[in-house]
Amino acid sequence: MPNKKKVKKHVTTKQSNLAATYRGVLDIAKSGMGFVIVPNLENDILVFPTDFNTALKGDEVAVKITKIRQGSGKKEGKVIEVIKRKQVSFSGTMQVMDKHAFFIPSSIYPMPDIYIPINKLNGAKDKDRVIVKLTHWEKANRKPEGEVLNIFTPEQENDLAMKSIVAEAGFELSFSAETLAFAQTLSDKISDTEIAKRKDYRKVLTFTIDPVDAKDFDDAISFQKLPNGNIEIGVHIADVSHFVQPGTSIDKEAYERATSVYLPDRVYPMLPERISNELCSLRPHEEKLTFSACFELNAHKKVVNEWYGKTIIYSDRRFTYEQVQEIIETKKGDHQDEILWLLDYTQSLRKSRFANGAINFSSQEVRFTLDEKGKPTGITVKESKESHQLIEELMLKANQLIAKKMGQVKLKKEPIPFPYRVHDQPNEDKLAPFVAFAKSHGYPFDLSSPEKIAHSFNDLMQASKGKPEQHVLEQLGIRTMAKAVYTTNNIGHYGLGFEFYCHFTSPIRRYPDVLVHRVVQSVIDGRPLNDQGMEEKCAHCSDRERAAMEAERASNKYKQVEFMRDYIGHVFEGVISGVSSFGFWVETVEHKCEGLVSIISLSKFDDFRLVESSYSLVGLKSGRKFSMGDKINIKVISANLEKRQIDYEWEKPKA
Repeated sequence: MPNKKKVKKHVTTKQSNLAATYRGVLDIAKSGMGFVIVPNLENDILVFPTDFNTALKGDEVAVKITKIRQGSGKKEGKVIEVIKRKQVSFSGTMQVMDKHAFFIPSSIYPMPDIYIPINKLNGAKDKDRVIVKLTHWEKANRKPEGEVLNIFTPEQENDLAMKSIVAEAGFELSFSAETLAFAQTLSDKISDTEIAKRKDYRKVLTFTIDPVDAKDFDDAISFQKLPNGNIEIGVHIADVSHFVQPGTSIDKEAYERATSVYLPDRVYPMLPERISNELCSLRPHEEKLTFSACFELNAHKKVVNEWYGKTIIYSDRRFTYEQVQEIIETKKGDHQDEILWLLDYTQSLRKSRFANGAINFSSQEVRFTLDEKGKPTGITVKESKESHQLIEELMLKANQLIAKKMGQVKLKKEPIPFPYRVHDQPNEDKLAPFVAFAKSHGYPFDLSSPEKIAHSFNDLMQASKGKPEQHVLEQLGIRTMAKAVYTTNNIGHYGLGFEFYCHFTSPIRRYPDVLVHRVVQSVIDGRPLNDQGMEEKCAHCSDRERAAMEAERASNKYKQVEFMRDYIGHVFEGVISGVSSFGFWVETVEHKCEGLVSIISLSKFDDFRLVESSYSLVGLKSGRKFSMGDKINIKVISANLEKRQIDYEWEKPKA
């Protein structure tokens, strides 16, 4: 089942009565049966395929109750309206005849073929692999109609797979012609009138620090010594809200996406490249419009003054993380004094955060080396070094200070609607099995308070560093945590240890940051925005963020499977990362590629049974135990791209 989407009830009626109508999200099982998930309703509403009324998996729908089962009280219903489609683009195969054509979706979930008018084939031929856009579907008893968007040759299978993943997550694959045309009309010329409205930082030392392959630079750092001897740090963020105005086609499409989607070989941006890579990118030696958070620090590196507002900057230098890391390690290079001062300051911020209850999860991310066709030729694990932490801490500080400032603003004695980034405390039920597992590996846990829990997590992460179980403990620990979301209800950010937090620093790739910029500017102007739809916007952005993360995970998995296809029969060292009644998962140490060792493949050695309390499979005859965190050798048996699945076999140690 997908995560429950927060949507309001469609119609208020007596819930126990027949004909009551609800608003929810349609999920469809592989069997074809449907279930409408309604927030705050104890059970999902069962819907038979004949009552979908053109709805597809993931669509937001209105459903009418037709039957309430006696005894259980479970409801059956039929879809009476498709409110919003989750997905409109699909991958599959063409079936083309003389006078008509049909598209056969490759979805593992039941869905109808799509009729393609001959004039909408756009060059597609019989048996071609394509992506089709659903253009309209008026009645359930008629075929849906669509148009071919892309045609793929066998050599372009990777491109098709990536586009399919993004489409399945409900993201449009391209911008509308209207939005692209509007973006081109936006001028890169900065008028004297606009400059006069802003604080001028063009003569203050300013630089960016980004990945070597970055194309959009949405944050820059300025550093200056003030006449009173204090240091002022400026966190300058691309002023996206200057170009993306409410009500425009660009704003509407950016809101629908709500985030950029990052895949191993491409990015599906939230904004057209004219904005993200040109107008708003803080490129070196160019004057750029920014929205800034500036803070003055005394000799003890304590914030004694803050300023927020619109600015104009001129970036003196573009650094990569690797270049800054070299300066940190050698203490030599351009602007070494400023960078080393910032390093000292940000490391003190980091140390203070963890001392005050922030949790230091250093989950490992993989990076793929790709050939010209997008095929992975290598996999490495990204490292978080001091250069990354320098930028991370400055961004966290700016986000925290902005949120705290907005939290103090009142409108008619009430807090203004503001999109906070919040993270709830751990759920005790989810935490209990993790604590038991950690203790079984010799890591104690103090559950006496949320603060003690955070310190226990940090102690565990430090003590397990470099050990076989480190990654498994990190992954399990992250799974016990609530998901961070956007909301106007500020409950603080448990994982960061902040009472106030928001996202202000990445408006090129996150829509909530654009919302934050607008609210902050309204407060600066003395006319605080009273957006009563803010909570709904927050829920939408949280939903799109989850969808993007799922797409990113699916694309990474696809690349890992593609990589492992070249290693069928090879033996690797791995760590058991999950256990179930039908086998256990192993992640290779070198490449972080996870695959399944099935219970069937283990049956030639013994009859293994799941022991849930110890996250392990135990042999009834031999007593051989496979537990999470164990290091073992596995052989690669198969790598199925269609299922995005790798199968391993346990390589029994030689006697």
